[in-house]
Amino acid sequence: MDSTMDDAVAGDFALINKLDIQCDLKTLSDDVKESLQSEGKNSKKEEPHELLQSQDSVGEKLGSGEPSHSVKVHTVPKPGKGADLSKPPCRKAKEIRKERKRLKLMQQNPAGELEGFQAQGHPPSLFPPKAKSNQPKSLEDLIFESLPENASHKLEVRLVPASFEDPEFKSSFSQSFSLYVKYQVAIHQDLPDECGKTEFTRFLCSSPLEAETPPNGPDCGYGSFHQQYWLDGKIIAVGVIDILPNCVSSVYLYYDPDYSFLSLGVYSALREIAFTRQLHEKTSQLSYYYMGFYIHSCPKMKYKGQYRPSDLLCPETYVWVPIEQCLPSLENSKYCRFNQDPEAVDEDRSTEPDRLQVFHKRAIMPYGVYKKQQKDPSEEAAVLQYASLVGQKCSERMLLFRN
Repeated sequence: MDSTMDDAVAGDFALINKLDIQCDLKTLSDDVKESLQSEGKNSKKEEPHELLQSQDSVGEKLGSGEPSHSVKVHTVPKPGKGADLSKPPCRKAKEIRKERKRLKLMQQNPAGELEGFQAQGHPPSLFPPKAKSNQPKSLEDLIFESLPENASHKLEVRLVPASFEDPEFKSSFSQSFSLYVKYQVAIHQDLPDECGKTEFTRFLCSSPLEAETPPNGPDCGYGSFHQQYWLDGKIIAVGVIDILPNCVSSVYLYYDPDYSFLSLGVYSALREIAFTRQLHEKTSQLSYYYMGFYIHSCPKMKYKGQYRPSDLLCPETYVWVPIEQCLPSLENSKYCRFNQDPEAVDEDRSTEPDRLQVFHKRAIMPYGVYKKQQKDPSEEAAVLQYASLVGQKCSERMLLFRN
């Protein structure tokens, strides 16, 4: 409505003069008849600024989805000519045409159900309600907004398993690796010699996770993936992620520095959050987006706190605490306990270290058996420290290698 309003105002002068007073008025109420006749008589005498003001009010009403008949346009009488109070206020011809069309549609559909536009408990309107400018878009509306077919650019996001056995990953490896080198040199000031294929493969391609596609999991399965951002047939960014049973873990992002103006770090994070929501619809337990470590004093890591709602893990009790409660403490100290309950402890702390699993001399054994073979007193302290860090559950599921 707003984009065509100014042109419509200029055209209304001609439209009012050409308005056919003899048109079919049977469907209009008496007050609309009188308004139409009055409009035909007085339209030439209205001042331009009065029409502009009336047009704006009509635009506001129509855009809000209110029925057009509720819009009243008052004209100020010229000096020396009193207004006829026995007649209803004059109304714009355009408004009356809208009223006529609305009533005609209601005649065709006595139930008053104009598809798509009618709100419950309100008369039907010819126009859908105008979206409020202060109403924020949902993340999905922002990310998946459709573009016209003749758009200047085309962005495509591809999810590729991080495996050389995957043909798509293998065919795009060279381009992806070149992008990684360009990013590391420009953004992190690495030397080109430090960014070889071996380092890149070890860092972001060789994953300890084994790919798994259980029937109750997401269609893409679990494992490590590269989320490639293709702009006009060229990779401009790659987000390395792990898809796990309970979360999507963001591992790393590298992008073309020439496209820094697009804020690809922020955009990729929003895409990954939206992707996590999609996976959650299929796999309900997959419900978190994990951004890794947060370092309050490091700008390259502090940005993660901008995404809300977010939680930080208490380093002593291992419970998640809203970041808003953690920030005041982090301003005062680089290390702090987030859990405000002084009595709280880690519920999964190591309580039975003898059950900890050790891999020693190509054999798996409980720590209770292993420690009987050791005479070094420092060995026990190291193992107990490991147990306190990983907790009881993980200490029984992982293998601590000892030589």
